[in-house]
Amino acid sequence: MSPDPETQYPHKAKGYAYAMGAFGWWAFILPSYFKLLTHYGTPPFEAFAERILFGFPVLLVILAFTKQLGDFGKALTTWHTLKFLIPSTCLIFFNWFFFIYSVATDRMSHAAMGYYINPLFSIALGFFFLGERMRRIQWLAIALAGVAVIVMGYAELTAVNSHGLPWIALILPTSFGFYGLLRKNVKVSATVGLTFEMMFLAPIGIGLMIWLSKENTAIILADSTPSWLTGVMLLGGIVTIIPMVCFTNGVRLLPLSTVGLLQYSAPTGQLLLSFLAFGETFTPMKFFSFAIIWTAIGIYTWDMIRGHREMKSAKIEMLE
Repeated sequence: MSPDPETQYPHKAKGYAYAMGAFGWWAFILPSYFKLLTHYGTPPFEAFAERILFGFPVLLVILAFTKQLGDFGKALTTWHTLKFLIPSTCLIFFNWFFFIYSVATDRMSHAAMGYYINPLFSIALGFFFLGERMRRIQWLAIALAGVAVIVMGYAELTAVNSHGLPWIALILPTSFGFYGLLRKNVKVSATVGLTFEMMFLAPIGIGLMIWLSKENTAIILADSTPSWLTGVMLLGGIVTIIPMVCFTNGVRLLPLSTVGLLQYSAPTGQLLLSFLAFGETFTPMKFFSFAIIWTAIGIYTWDMIRGHREMKSAKIEMLE
């Protein structure tokens, strides 16, 4: 007999609070944070480096507090873990840096498109790498996502202030999709995995700060940088970690299908922020590209809900 959802997930209200806190943070707080830094001249490489260097010590404290340092040490010495976490570190490097770059170069709408595409791209990865079955309706949703990117590319190339092809809309879902595929095979907690990744990225962060200081472009080291801005930069690690902690708690307290639907709130918020607060242009053709991806997401969501109901009905029939 399948467990009753109310019994299996007795703390749904808390789960919703955690999940919406994470997605709301990724939608508004994180892009606004990096927009503030870049507004005051912080190079994207510096913002990325500070995210790593100021986040790693915080994660070590969390591991110590939650008694996971032993798990972290085991992850460092187990080849099965290393062979997945090392490439996942490379992928999260690309994902984090190009998200910051999208904010710094007024391409937040491209990032939003990428995160709308991400779940559909993950479905395709499951088909090709995990042998998961795909229904025709899911293929249609993925095809529409591809059309949306093509239309956005045309919209950008024909715009007056063109940013060029929306390659960020492809880099972000590709990097995060493969990242999720790798992390799916690692038997470590999200905090342990993230600490590992930040530790391996720390030398890159140190190297970037040394290079930027030699080029005299590191804002945090400049004498003219106000103390409040330095304090904001020091929060880079916390700003990164808070939504990750909320997200992992939300996933633990909610059904994955619910989390999957809630995740669309993040790119929706990013899109609104891009043209309401960041001043990005939103031409009719660009709106059309998002209308296509919204249609694709609607088809995918409808199919997911229908499949869930069919499975539930089949289980009930088996019990009768």
